[in-house]
Amino acid sequence: MTTIAIENPGQTGAADDAQLNVSFARQPILNRDGMLCGYEIKVRAPDLPAGAESDADAAVASHPPAGRDADADALPGRAPEPAQRVARAVLRGLMQGNVRGALTGHPAYVDVNREMLFDDSILHLPTDRFMFELSPSIQVDDALIARIVQLHGRRYRFVLDEVRQPDETFAKLLPYAEVVKIDFTHAPKALLPKLASVLKSAGKLLIALGLDAQSDFEEAHGLGFDRFQGYFFARAQTSTTRRVSAPRHALLNLLQLLSGDPTVAQLEAELKLNPVLVMHLMKLANSSGLAVGHKVTTLREAINATGTNRIARWTQLLLYADGRKVALEDDPLLQLAATRARFMELAIERLPEAGRDEADAAFLTGVFSFVDAVFGGSLESTLNVLTLSRPIQAGILHRQGVLGLLLTAVEALERGAWDELDALCARLQPLTVEEIAELGLAAGAWAGVADRSAEGLERIED
Repeated sequence: MTTIAIENPGQTGAADDAQLNVSFARQPILNRDGMLCGYEIKVRAPDLPAGAESDADAAVASHPPAGRDADADALPGRAPEPAQRVARAVLRGLMQGNVRGALTGHPAYVDVNREMLFDDSILHLPTDRFMFELSPSIQVDDALIARIVQLHGRRYRFVLDEVRQPDETFAKLLPYAEVVKIDFTHAPKALLPKLASVLKSAGKLLIALGLDAQSDFEEAHGLGFDRFQGYFFARAQTSTTRRVSAPRHALLNLLQLLSGDPTVAQLEAELKLNPVLVMHLMKLANSSGLAVGHKVTTLREAINATGTNRIARWTQLLLYADGRKVALEDDPLLQLAATRARFMELAIERLPEAGRDEADAAFLTGVFSFVDAVFGGSLESTLNVLTLSRPIQAGILHRQGVLGLLLTAVEALERGAWDELDALCARLQPLTVEEIAELGLAAGAWAGVADRSAEGLERIED
């Protein structure tokens, strides 16, 4: 989630492209074990500078009509110059370091149109980090097939995107695709088993797109899909919810104690009741980021070295950590909680008269915005147990106040809902959509490396 200003492109024609900004949003893709294995990158194409083309042409280039590719009237293999400039700006944006940082080592799935495919800037994208998604509305002709074959020969990989049912475009592109993304909630239900079976037999990797309910995920999993895209994992489950184990109750008790400005002695006494928490805290205190010049060997030293603020944030995120010993950057719940929290903190600091207290409240709003996904039951009852302030609860439960607006904004960013963000920014001035996207990507990068020494954090279960 970011905005890219093209800086020092160093290529012919780059001076004009430097005026163009590109915004990106990321959406998680999970594997069959429920771990992160990639991100889809949603792109907000830039507007061309005034005078670059007519208003009508600009609208077609940036927002082609449904069912029609942006360059449908172009010569095969070529695109109108303004549309090519937009494509080049998108490609250069994808090469920037903040995009790579937010991917946290995972591959990116990116929609590509004809302009992007035929621009040689695409050859600068590393083949092992980017998957090229082909829209069902793309114009397929001999020139496109030849270019796909050429790129495939350079080891670039292709994905058929948003498939609902086979059609002519699907049939022409299928031989060149390694992955097929099926629009799971819009494809005919009766067709899904056969479609999945045929594609799996053909050696295609299948991604179920648009999964926001656990039942859809379970159905897709049962049909043999390999990857799953959507926010089903962040929803409270009424029938298969995770049990609230005694250690997780201990985390809640610790959070309640931390909310009251405890003494070191009080923290030490509470932590001693929970050996697993002590183990994690000692690991955190001895991390390179908290180096104190010698190895921390006692609990009191660990508390002093870490500080109550960091202990509180570590405890909040530990609520979401997976029970299997997986890397921090592979844990979808923890990554989503950390990204939301950091985004909220960064964003509120850009607003007038926001201080440290407001930033702390914003972080808490983000980190607990879907805590019901961990504990089940009602979100309101869990928030009451956490004794969060009224503004935080109102922001989470009713989207009230500036905390509620920022939470709505980050949720829109997660979906790549650019029009919704445009409307929200009218109420979040001076924040712009571009700044919100930039902060979102920075938050994602932060979440991917936060407390890296705690890699392998265990979800505290029975």
